[in-house]
Amino acid sequence: MQYWLMKSEPSEVSIDDVENLPNQTIEWFGIRNYQARNFMRDSMQLGDKAIFWHSSCKNPGIYGIVTICSAVHPDSLQFNPESDYFEPKSTQEKPIWWCVDVKFERKTKYISIQELRQYPELANMKVLQKGNRLSITPVTREEWQFIMQLVGA
Repeated sequence: MQYWLMKSEPSEVSIDDVENLPNQTIEWFGIRNYQARNFMRDSMQLGDKAIFWHSSCKNPGIYGIVTICSAVHPDSLQFNPESDYFEPKSTQEKPIWWCVDVKFERKTKYISIQELRQYPELANMKVLQKGNRLSITPVTREEWQFIMQLVGA
């Protein structure tokens, strides 16, 4: 099993939104960075766990846990001309953007980026590195276990 951190702007999709969906599952749409796409396309597996991180908001940080619940598949919004995520160069035969579906596991207590930076055990965590703006990053087993202790899991 691998571990991930997946960022979402709560104005677009929040942990509450996913929890309140009928099947508590959502396509992780709209990733338009090649490295983040490649993590989903090439590395994520069914059953992997991810930290649900709210970004671009007043209080960015950890808000919950989700599980990868589908194999990689084309991001459906890249084909919709009405979508902000439309990709005119993409075709059904040769999609450019890929995604996975995630399933709500649980909300956690909120943990801010400032709090995470206080712990030497997390000093190498990708999300805490200067200039890192990737919306999906790997989390080591040790980082995951430490964070699970912080959130009381």
